[in-house]
Amino acid sequence: MLNDVYSKKITELREKNNMSMSGLADRVNTDEQTVLSWENGESVPSAESFYKMAKVFSVSMDIFFESEEEKKTVEKLQGMESLNQLYRIGCGPSSSHTMGPEKACILFKEKNSDADNFKAILYGSLAKTGKGHCTDSVIINTLAPIPCEVEFDYLKNDIEHPNTMDLYAFKDGEQTDFIRVFSVGGGRIEFEGSKSATEPIVYNLSTFKDIKAYCKEKKYRLWQYVDEVEGEYIWDYLATVWKTMKEAVERGIEDEGILPGGLEVQKKAKYLYNMEHIGESAETRENREVCSYAFAVSEQNASGNRIVTAPTCGASGVVPAVLYYMQHKHGFTDEKILKALATAGLIGNLVKTNASISGAECGCQAEVGTACAMAATALGELFGLKRGKIEYAAEIAIEHHLGLTCDPICGLVQIPCIERNAVAAMRAINAVNLASFLSETRKISLDNVIETMKKTGLDIHAAYRETSEGGLATLEI
Repeated sequence: MLNDVYSKKITELREKNNMSMSGLADRVNTDEQTVLSWENGESVPSAESFYKMAKVFSVSMDIFFESEEEKKTVEKLQGMESLNQLYRIGCGPSSSHTMGPEKACILFKEKNSDADNFKAILYGSLAKTGKGHCTDSVIINTLAPIPCEVEFDYLKNDIEHPNTMDLYAFKDGEQTDFIRVFSVGGGRIEFEGSKSATEPIVYNLSTFKDIKAYCKEKKYRLWQYVDEVEGEYIWDYLATVWKTMKEAVERGIEDEGILPGGLEVQKKAKYLYNMEHIGESAETRENREVCSYAFAVSEQNASGNRIVTAPTCGASGVVPAVLYYMQHKHGFTDEKILKALATAGLIGNLVKTNASISGAECGCQAEVGTACAMAATALGELFGLKRGKIEYAAEIAIEHHLGLTCDPICGLVQIPCIERNAVAAMRAINAVNLASFLSETRKISLDNVIETMKKTGLDIHAAYRETSEGGLATLEI
């Protein structure tokens, strides 16, 4: 019976996450009595409620309707996806609000190459925060030179997914095609009426403990495990990732002007980069340059330019900043940088699989905290640290971001997001330095900290998880 399946699953997930009925009700914007009726099978949650619960529990919506036989099949497939699903190349400032729509428009444009006009209608979150995230701009630019009219529907609420977009194609004044698209996060899209393809699981190990044990047995560096699993293709892909990261840094430190969105935030990367003064110490120079590179990429992201998610758009400045600085300071080859990116990606994948890299789910700890861990891990590989020290560097980086809220002012990835990228880049360097001295004294594992991040994120009030309803986001600028 369908009711029996979903009601038991809601109860199971709630209890597994040590959450009360009232706690779940608060996170999905309903009341305790409604949750009770769901768990008793007396009423059916709406599609939006199922979506919200999936986000709260960090699971797929499909899990609410799986039979035990289907569940066993899914469990057999547990593991991690390719790094090409973590490092995504596209236009900022948001993977769901710009990368997803961009991908949909590319496909729609290819399908309707003979159209002479397009129209896009945005609903839900895409409508409410689309202007701030440059959603309309990326749609128009992607469909160009064919003109496109973009409409924002702020009122429609009977939609299957919060990030919904309709695309229309016209020829000689007649509608020739239509699709409804859902931007489901991380740059992924789904089309109404067709089941989305599941990304293949390529890593059969999904804890650092198991990966470390396997690498010890094989006498592998962590990047060698990536090479074994993913094959030669991943190196060509990571080369493109690194090229895109470097281009974002170099564009950013030459860029000037005001960031779009209405906050009138001045771009600071070029100013920071050129602020060298007489008698500047080596430590001060390092801080200034690393910060300028982090500002550079983050400002490119905020401007809607091309960046790499590492692991997200909002945290895209951390990893490029430290790697770009270290390559120029120490002369590391691109080959060494790619190995560092592979190692960093492995850590990002662990967080993505076992916790979350979404600010909407777990706050900024999931974005900037994970980026800091990835950067520290990359540095550990560059400097040839052993697996235990690399693990400790990642653990320090995440541990000292636990509880970090996601409360961007006006919903724009600018304040405090850009500064957080710079601070996290410096913290990554500190984390790897500290780990190189003290790794033998640590008491907790990376896996423990990742699990704690997830629990902490679930406990953060919804107002402080990328909703612009609490904290700094409530300030009037």
